[in-house]
Amino acid sequence: MTDPVRADKAHCWHPFTRQSAWCDPAHEPLMIVRAEGVWLYDSKGNRYLDGNSSIWTNIHGHCRPEIAEAIAKQAATLDHSSYLGLGHPLASELAEKLVSFFPPHTLERVFFSDNGSTAVEAALKMSLQSRLQTGQGSRTRFLAFDNAYHGDTLGAASLGGVNRFFSRFRNLGFETEFIASTNDLKSVDPTTVTAVVIEPLIQGVNEMRPWPEGMLWDLREWTEKHGIHLILDEVMTGFGRTGTMFACQRENVIPDFLCLAKGLTGGTVPLAATLTTRAVYETFLGGAENAFYYGHSYTANPIGCAAALASLRIFETDKVLEGLPAKIAHLAACLEKLSATRNDMVAIRQCGLIAGMEFQAGMGDKITLAARNHGLLTRNILGTVVLMPPLCVSLEEIDFAMDALARA
Repeated sequence: MTDPVRADKAHCWHPFTRQSAWCDPAHEPLMIVRAEGVWLYDSKGNRYLDGNSSIWTNIHGHCRPEIAEAIAKQAATLDHSSYLGLGHPLASELAEKLVSFFPPHTLERVFFSDNGSTAVEAALKMSLQSRLQTGQGSRTRFLAFDNAYHGDTLGAASLGGVNRFFSRFRNLGFETEFIASTNDLKSVDPTTVTAVVIEPLIQGVNEMRPWPEGMLWDLREWTEKHGIHLILDEVMTGFGRTGTMFACQRENVIPDFLCLAKGLTGGTVPLAATLTTRAVYETFLGGAENAFYYGHSYTANPIGCAAALASLRIFETDKVLEGLPAKIAHLAACLEKLSATRNDMVAIRQCGLIAGMEFQAGMGDKITLAARNHGLLTRNILGTVVLMPPLCVSLEEIDFAMDALARA
């Protein structure tokens, strides 16, 4: 191949990236060529701590042997088979494992797709179609929260509250009403709402802003009172990020739909899942007119299922969740220490091993870029620098990341 940087600038289009700045001749892109554990290595041999878990996906560290071996074994056995009208054992095993994290007779059915946007999209369409098939045709609106982010497919984008991403598409998808908090529910007409969508415990793209304690429980009570579906977008918060396997477990809330992706395979290959209840599932039984006509070529792909099962086994063998409280407490102490030394820090927001450090205007980009010089790769959201390392990060590696931020 020719020079990869030249080929990149000539032919590639990067997400959430100002391409004019990226392709500027003066800009030298960072080219990542290998990874191990929490570390990423560039084409020049420099090492960086993966401070945002490769866009919030990596759980157990990069190139984890157990997951790599599961992928290789599956690729040599059954690389892919359609899930349309066919099944395969690994999808069955994974679905059974996912529903086992919840009480019996709650979340019982699993619909597989391939990323967070499609996991949410499936939930939205399931909710809406189930209403149309049960004589509730007036329930066509969705309820979402200001500054929410639920993906980029058109339906998921309808519920996106971040104007810089979604304002131009606002009237092209599902009808959605936005509220700031549960205090606004009293002004909502619940009779026309099919579902409420929320990122439980903490909003990600909204500069890592946690919800008030107990808010999710209150929302669940309101939706049950009015017969409204509760869709939890746990694409970011799932698989240990908040300290429990799923964020909703922190408040003992069981939704009608649970959307999972990112960390499902440990951050290796694309796979997503939408979990739902028997009550929803049974509205799709009957004739062909009731079928859920939605899916993807790589739905429940065997390699992804193998990776996901290997990742879930690591949670057990390494006792991952048991080790999180000490890491979460250590991160909190480090954040407090950093804050005490800075007069340009506006706020610190933490939920589990998710942290957002908000600085004065214009500082976020500069700090994130400068951190590379000290061995840390992460991203900022406006003025908020995000730190979300893989769950396998050690206390010493947390210290390294915080020191890099302080130096930056």
